[in-house]
Amino acid sequence: MTPRYLCVPLFGPPGVGKGTQGGILAHIPGFFHLSVGDVFRSVDIGSESGREVYKHISRGELVPDALTIKIWRKAVEAYIALSRFKPREDLLILDGMPRNVSQVEMVKEYLDIRKVIYLRCTDEEDMIHRIRRRAIRENRVDDANEEVIRNRFRVYREVTAPVLERYDSSIIHEVDANGSPAEVLRSILDCLIPVQNELFAANRREEEQSESST
Repeated sequence: MTPRYLCVPLFGPPGVGKGTQGGILAHIPGFFHLSVGDVFRSVDIGSESGREVYKHISRGELVPDALTIKIWRKAVEAYIALSRFKPREDLLILDGMPRNVSQVEMVKEYLDIRKVIYLRCTDEEDMIHRIRRRAIRENRVDDANEEVIRNRFRVYREVTAPVLERYDSSIIHEVDANGSPAEVLRSILDCLIPVQNELFAANRREEEQSESST
């Protein structure tokens, strides 16, 4: 049986700060941040999968669903094998998936999604400016071309944004991404801490049951 990981996705348009906040959370014990975009960029470009991934991200398009799930699963299994991600102890903070309504159904086999954090920013031009600055700072080829960036926003509006409609509004936690990084983080933690506490409580119960049976 495929294990299901307790998960909270970071959701929002390109450049809204998902990677920044995920990177901060990665340094807090009990959270494991995984960026699907970073996973794609780390795939060997000389491999068949790497060439397919690069073909799509270089155009600002989504990577096909089956390939996305395949690469994502391989990355997760590698992090578990290296003990960097401990599913019994860590809440998975997932950045970049699901990216369309088909993936919402596909990931149910692997993810137990308790909350969805929606980072909201209405100033698209500001986000495009952020992405172009990031391209220079991080040498990200897929973020360097403005036409590609604008296509990513079109794809987000038409294909990714409808993902939110597939989740019950009661589990969607909306965050104003225009605030300071600390303010945004505080709002995100307000959502994450109760979910993390559930995971810790379940582990304690399991440990107590194990001790009582020995």
